[in-house]
Amino acid sequence: MQGYTEGEYLYMASQLAGAVKTLDVERGDEVKKGAQLFVLDATSEQANLEMAERKLKEAEANLADAKKGERPTEIAQIEAQLKKARAALLLSVENFKRMQKLFTSGTAAREDFDAAKSQRDQDQHAVGQLEAQLKTAELGSREDKIIAAEEEVKAQEAAVRGAQWSVEQKTQFAPKDALVFDTLFRPGEFVAAGQPVVMLLPPENMKVRAFVPEPLIGALQPGDHVQVHVDGVAEPFEGTIRYISPKVEYAPPVIYSREMRAKLVTMIEIRFNDADARKLHPGQPVDVDLPPAK
Repeated sequence: MQGYTEGEYLYMASQLAGAVKTLDVERGDEVKKGAQLFVLDATSEQANLEMAERKLKEAEANLADAKKGERPTEIAQIEAQLKKARAALLLSVENFKRMQKLFTSGTAAREDFDAAKSQRDQDQHAVGQLEAQLKTAELGSREDKIIAAEEEVKAQEAAVRGAQWSVEQKTQFAPKDALVFDTLFRPGEFVAAGQPVVMLLPPENMKVRAFVPEPLIGALQPGDHVQVHVDGVAEPFEGTIRYISPKVEYAPPVIYSREMRAKLVTMIEIRFNDADARKLHPGQPVDVDLPPAK
C-alpha cells in the first residue's frame, strides 16, 4: 500500500507577548528535555514581580506588628503612668480613712469628707483604666484586625505567584527530547501572545499514513505489525498500526501511487520506535507491506 510520513509538531509559544531576546536553538538541532529554547523580553514582568514582593514584605510586617501589640517604649510609658496612679491611690485611700475618722468624731466638715472620698474614687478609676490599657497593649490588635492582616498577606502571596508565572512564561523550555524542525522568529522581532516561536518534532510524534483498499481493511487491527519501505533505504522499517480511521474515503489526499486500483480506501496510522522514527522525515512517500491475512 502507498502512504507518506507525517510529523505531529509541538508549537512552542509564550502565553505573553514580547520581543525575542535570545533564540537558543537552530533548525535541525537535537534538544533534550528541559533545554532552553528562547527568551522573550521580561522587563515589565520583572518590575511587576519586584513590586509584588515589596508589597508582600509590607503585608507581612503589618501582620507581625498586629500580633505583637504596642512597641516596648509605649508599654513602658503606660506602666510608668500606672505606677504613678497606684501611688496616688494609696495616698488618697489613707487620706480618706483619716478624714472618715475625723468626720465621725465631728472634727471635720462634710465637704472635706466628700472631697476625700471623691479623690479616692477617681484614683481607683484611674488605676483600673491604666491596668486595662496595659493589658490591651500587651495583647496586640483585635482578632478581626489580625484576620484582615493575614488575608492581606495571602492576597500578596497570590500576587507574587502570578508575577512569577508571568516572568517564567517569557522563557520556554523543551518539554521532551525532540528535533528542532523550524524556528519562526529571530532575536529582536516582536511575538504576539500565543504565537509559536519554535517548532519541535519529538521522535514519537513521527508516523506514517497509508491508505488501504476497502476489501483489505477488515483484516487489520490496531497493534498489527507492518513493514515500511522508504526510497534509498535498503532495509524496511518495522512499524505498528496504532489507528484505523472509521471514515472511508474515495481517494487518499496525497497520491503517490502510479495508478489507482481501488475507489474506496481507509486511512491507517503507523508508529515506530524512537530510533527508527529519527531516520524518517515528514513528507516522504513510502510503501507499506501489510501482514498476511489471518
